[in-house]
Amino acid sequence: MSRIDTLLDAARARLQRMPAAEVPAALHRGALLVDIRPAAQRAQEGEVGELPGETLVIERNVLEWRCDPTSDARLPQATGDDVEWVILCSEGYTSSLAAAALQDLGLHRATDVIGGYHALVAAGVLEPA
Repeated sequence: MSRIDTLLDAARARLQRMPAAEVPAALHRGALLVDIRPAAQRAQEGEVGELPGETLVIERNVLEWRCDPTSDARLPQATGDDVEWVILCSEGYTSSLAAAALQDLGLHRATDVIGGYHALVAAGVLEPA
């Protein structure tokens, strides 16, 4: 097994990953969906669009600074350690590593979407681009 596969497995072992079909309910209860895909990937695959809650675009390279409630670069939504951050990437790999990094900051409700953006489309949660 490669080192990155080992790292990914360790990250996922700490997460309670979210199936795509559960994302709307999470948003209804106040979770924040964070799309970390780069602009080029969002342009190619499609934007998240209209969902029943708050969706943010935070590219991966600044995620920790924007979500950390103790950071001077935090977003207004980063109000404390109890915020439920649901991280979304294209297929659910990078998002697992990103959610684990948020947990390392003390944001223990951070998780990711199993299968990422493609799973949201496949589950009918989002319209395909």
